[in-house]
Amino acid sequence: METVSYQTLRRLAKETGGEKQSLAILGDSATQQLAAAIRGESVRRGWKLRIYDADYDQMEAQLLDPDSELYRFGPDYILMFACTEKLRQRFCAVPPAERTGFAARELSRFVQLWEAAHSRCGAKIIMFDFPDSGDTVFGSYAIRTPASFGYQLRTLNAMLGEAMAAGHPYVYPAALSAVQTQLGESVFFDSRNWYLAKMAMTTDALPAAAATVLDIVTALSGSIKKCVICDLDNTLWGGVIGDDGMDGIRLGDLGDGPAFTALQRWLLELRRRGVLLAVCSKNDEAVAKEPFEKHPEMVLRLEDIAVFVANWENKADNIRRIQQILNLGLDSFVFLDDNPFERGIVREMLPQVTVPDLPDDPALVPAYLESLHLFEAVSYSGEDAARTAQYQAEASRTAAQERFVDYDEYLRSLHMQAEILPFDSFHAPRIAQLTQRSNQFNLRTVRYTEAEIAEIAASDDYITRYMTLTDRFGEYGLISLVILKKQEDALFIDTWLMSCRVLRRGVESCLFNEIVSIAAAQGCKKLIAEYLPTAKNAMVADFYDKMGMTALGGGRYELDPASYVPQTHLIQV
Repeated sequence: METVSYQTLRRLAKETGGEKQSLAILGDSATQQLAAAIRGESVRRGWKLRIYDADYDQMEAQLLDPDSELYRFGPDYILMFACTEKLRQRFCAVPPAERTGFAARELSRFVQLWEAAHSRCGAKIIMFDFPDSGDTVFGSYAIRTPASFGYQLRTLNAMLGEAMAAGHPYVYPAALSAVQTQLGESVFFDSRNWYLAKMAMTTDALPAAAATVLDIVTALSGSIKKCVICDLDNTLWGGVIGDDGMDGIRLGDLGDGPAFTALQRWLLELRRRGVLLAVCSKNDEAVAKEPFEKHPEMVLRLEDIAVFVANWENKADNIRRIQQILNLGLDSFVFLDDNPFERGIVREMLPQVTVPDLPDDPALVPAYLESLHLFEAVSYSGEDAARTAQYQAEASRTAAQERFVDYDEYLRSLHMQAEILPFDSFHAPRIAQLTQRSNQFNLRTVRYTEAEIAEIAASDDYITRYMTLTDRFGEYGLISLVILKKQEDALFIDTWLMSCRVLRRGVESCLFNEIVSIAAAQGCKKLIAEYLPTAKNAMVADFYDKMGMTALGGGRYELDPASYVPQTHLIQV
């Protein structure tokens, strides 16, 4: 989503009602304008945030006092904005002999604040990094000497990221330094604003900073882009493969070829991060695939494409076909096409799909797409890199299914095998990621951080299970998880979510049998469940009814484990 002016955001910020979540802003600079920009951006995106803007320079006071206004406000998110100017003042107050350890001491200060907030409330913490600042004392030599402020600033940024990754997964970085780079330092910061009003960024920079925060909030709330669907001719390469042939399309170092190569490199990095790539092209399939197979300067290869659709049908219909194969929500797709006509059709017929208006000049496309910040990441696990292969296997399963008349016969042919095990530290990042990303098959839609998953796994109050699945086509990976909470003589299904890729495979029956078995082994007289409706999980509204549980009203269900008859399935556990 492209940014708008601060004046527009300030006007939107005045809209009241309909707040979904809350955010507290703590800074050591003036943050009133930033609060208005974030509030306005949240209204623009339909994620209306209730905002608490703390008084000037009250970060420590609010976070360390257990009875502060911050904790009484009860935020879902806390934004920490420690500015470069105040950091420089702190650095200059340190005796020269002690400056080499400045970054480490500042890191300890911030870690103390993170841990205080985490121990007193369940809010997720978003922290701006420090925009760079020229060092006029040491000049370029600042890069080399730990005695310089520039060296310590860059070191602190790196140490903050390492600390978040190593032991504080409930803290999420927000790259204010990238906003400064995008806008330029002269647009981002005005010394007059700082000296007169203690504003650490200009009003021209506030919309981009607010967008950065909202990118993270929406991603943590499960609204993320999971797949890029690409046209081919004049989008991934210059020219038309059907007319110009392999030798005629533009890639590599000549003409505008480098722009198309740069776009492919960016898409490949997204694929390696776990974003799926698909092709939707009006072309003969064999002709469309030829560059992926044979062109020496193609960066992307067929193994990078989860679903490849090339025919002469309507692109909106083909995108629906891709959506059915991948089993993802349409709002998780981004469609790239150089043709305004094709973009218009997809926008009209599939309004949930994000369709950027690509610049006419191919040289401007990579930077334009990067500026949209469509692919904010709030987690990363080892399984992300393998996601394309998993979806390619799913496409093969779909093709194989079409050859069978009897569905059970098809399921038997898959030779499915599952493992159902308690949560462990190795799978914790993927488990937390699933709670943040899964929306459709998610009975209560509770989001957990990696740290919270670790606490649940270690607690005697909970029983946890994750499930992996394989078949003759390959591995699905970790596809479902359950969190069960002990309640006197009952067991409550706190969380049950599942990847939609494995719907109608029997996974639901297999895992429900396991849940009831656990309840029986614990001596529970009741298994209790709850369905909390959201805008995206209507598909499981009657799920517990189908599982044979008794509806109590208000989305609550119960079951007597002793009277349960296990359901049949074709999965070997």
